[in-house]
Amino acid sequence: MTREEAIAAVKNHSSNKVKFAIIDIDGILRGKYIHKDKFMDQINGDFGFCDVVYGWDSSDALYHQSGITGWDTGFPDGKAKIDLDTFRQVPWDEDVPFFLADYAAGSPSKPVCPRSLLKQIIAKAESKGLFAQFAIEYEWFNFQSNSAEKEITPKPISEGMFGYSLTRLAHATHYVNDIFDLCGSFDVQIEGMHTETGPGVLETAIQKDTILRAADKGALFKMAVKEIANQYDIIPSFMAKWNEKLPGCSGHLHQSILDQNGNNLFFDPKDEQHMSPMMKSYLAGQLHCLPYLMPFFAPTVNSYKRLVEGAWAPTTVTWGLDNRTVALRVLNDTASSTRIEHRVAGADVNPYLCMAAGLASGLYGIENNLKLETPAISGNAYANKRVKRLPSNLNEATQAMKKSKLAKDLLGEEFIQHFAMTREHEWNEYLKTVSDWELKRYFEII
Repeated sequence: MTREEAIAAVKNHSSNKVKFAIIDIDGILRGKYIHKDKFMDQINGDFGFCDVVYGWDSSDALYHQSGITGWDTGFPDGKAKIDLDTFRQVPWDEDVPFFLADYAAGSPSKPVCPRSLLKQIIAKAESKGLFAQFAIEYEWFNFQSNSAEKEITPKPISEGMFGYSLTRLAHATHYVNDIFDLCGSFDVQIEGMHTETGPGVLETAIQKDTILRAADKGALFKMAVKEIANQYDIIPSFMAKWNEKLPGCSGHLHQSILDQNGNNLFFDPKDEQHMSPMMKSYLAGQLHCLPYLMPFFAPTVNSYKRLVEGAWAPTTVTWGLDNRTVALRVLNDTASSTRIEHRVAGADVNPYLCMAAGLASGLYGIENNLKLETPAISGNAYANKRVKRLPSNLNEATQAMKKSKLAKDLLGEEFIQHFAMTREHEWNEYLKTVSDWELKRYFEII
């Protein structure tokens, strides 16, 4: 659909409203309805949207040192520019027209919009004739809504460990089919869906696309699942690790680079591992940059509870051929399917930020003709004590990023400064809490 057709679709729609959203630093969609007359009047300009969305965290707690907005500036409106290329209709909400918007808040020299950051990295790649094709897959747990009170342990919609279970899918057939079909109608096409090992957990792979559309679909999928689930009295959770006894939830990132004709530049049939020199340099760049960009792939305190040995998540800066214990898994069967799966990312990632960091670090490897310094890991990467370990918590990862010249060169000093501040805020909020573990361990005995 062209932009003119998108505008016409809104104009001719039976509804008098349009829904649009921007993406905050945590990957959460912040949006509103507007009357379609307002949409038509201002579509060539900007829409006001309070810039507090970049001055607070996921729980609407204000940052103490935003640098973007605050009480001292009076929380003015930022500028939201609707991207007409993102037009779709919401099939579970009367087919209301929906758009994503790019956002500008604060000084133009201090960019904070994740979607705008990704577009900058994309432009750099495409100026070199490199066209990124990405996809994201999510694992998430589903709970009975009447059990998800904070005072008690939430109850999953199914019990026990039963990965790849058709019968468990059948138990929730209407919910599962609605996700599959309604997401497809929402232009978020699903490639595959199945149960993972764990009670009430599902995994969905979203079809690959150009990187910006892949990021859009990643953000919209989570919104769609939450809104569809509400109709079934189900609460989905995309947090990285909700229970220490169960595997966590991944947000694996699949990546390949195409030329302008759509040929996969990662595939080389003459190479023993079917990996082109470009793919090896891209992979080397990601391995080199990963320790300095961890908050892009593990953005919350909870993210690091998932990254533990034996829990189907990586703990080392490693790569391997079809190996699910490493950080970067190479899949190289055919020209069309050859790709790198970034397994560090959890379901709690901001898809725009993890894709921006993934592409930027891969480009760094290509530009500097980096070579793979370590061979592919075969077997259990957890048992290899000679390889570099990933940061063990959000504070360690944030300080490494904050001090890194490389991170600032790749993604911009102003953005890194702002993002580091938000992650430090997240860590400090965590430090103030008193956990159930502490109460149970110390309340009476200590």
